[in-house]
Amino acid sequence: MELIFLGTSAGVPTRHRNMTSILLNLQQPTLSQMWLFDCGEGTQHQFLKTSHHPGKLDKIFITHLHGDHLFGLPGLLCSRSMQGNPSPLTIYGPKGIKEFVEMALRLSGSWTDYPLTVEEISAGEVFDDGLFKVTAYPLNHPVECFGYRMEQHDKPGPLDAQRLLADGIKAGPLFQQLKRGQTVEMPDGRIVNGQDYLGASTPGVKLAIFGDTAPCPVALAMAKDVDVMVHETTLEHDMAEKANSRGHSSSIQTAELARDAHVGKLIITHVSSRYDREGCQRLLAECRSVFEPCELAEDFSVFPLA
Repeated sequence: MELIFLGTSAGVPTRHRNMTSILLNLQQPTLSQMWLFDCGEGTQHQFLKTSHHPGKLDKIFITHLHGDHLFGLPGLLCSRSMQGNPSPLTIYGPKGIKEFVEMALRLSGSWTDYPLTVEEISAGEVFDDGLFKVTAYPLNHPVECFGYRMEQHDKPGPLDAQRLLADGIKAGPLFQQLKRGQTVEMPDGRIVNGQDYLGASTPGVKLAIFGDTAPCPVALAMAKDVDVMVHETTLEHDMAEKANSRGHSSSIQTAELARDAHVGKLIITHVSSRYDREGCQRLLAECRSVFEPCELAEDFSVFPLA
């Protein structure tokens, strides 16, 4: 899996940073879909500069209804329809997202030629499809805002085919069931539990993507022990009070959360337009002074997850 940052600016775009949008490429053997987290203005243009296509989007997660996280959505939905893609798409977001989408389509005389579902969420589990579980956490922002914690279920360990053969179980279709850890009945009447022939499972990836937020108690639970935490770093440490008053976090506050939550890696984004490239490096240095495994997301940065 990998994260591709399509936009990393806060509030307004800059010459080098578009509005907030993050693409998660699942790259699973049985899945070609991608997930999008937020859809700031110009997101569909950012797609054109990558090798990825909006038609492969399976789910879109909106953290909150501020325009820099949302105004690219109507255009992306309509373009996806015009491209003739019939694949269904589900949008998750706070209360009001359904009205926003329906009104934008209705007033513009637009529609979608693919099945579109819009689900308004509350804090708690958003879904669990057996491969991934996504949970929404309420954050501290002037409007209702969520962060999303994604947990990939542990992957079964390798099947010990040699031991199966040694126990008189011939290779064949039953091996696939045993690989899935299922219990099967053999032609001779024996009951064989696939779990007995599996090696140690591989832990799934854990990822936390925060919406805009000032420091809040729930953040620690959301980020606890994740492999990668994506968090806003809108302003530098000396401007923490200003950041917090507007529902945002400073560099040091973000890094302290990553340290206290024992995350594997911190990726900072949602940088104020006041910072040029040199200023962004200053934000990164402040974060690394507290939590060294930290990276600064630029537009089109790609970060492997597994």
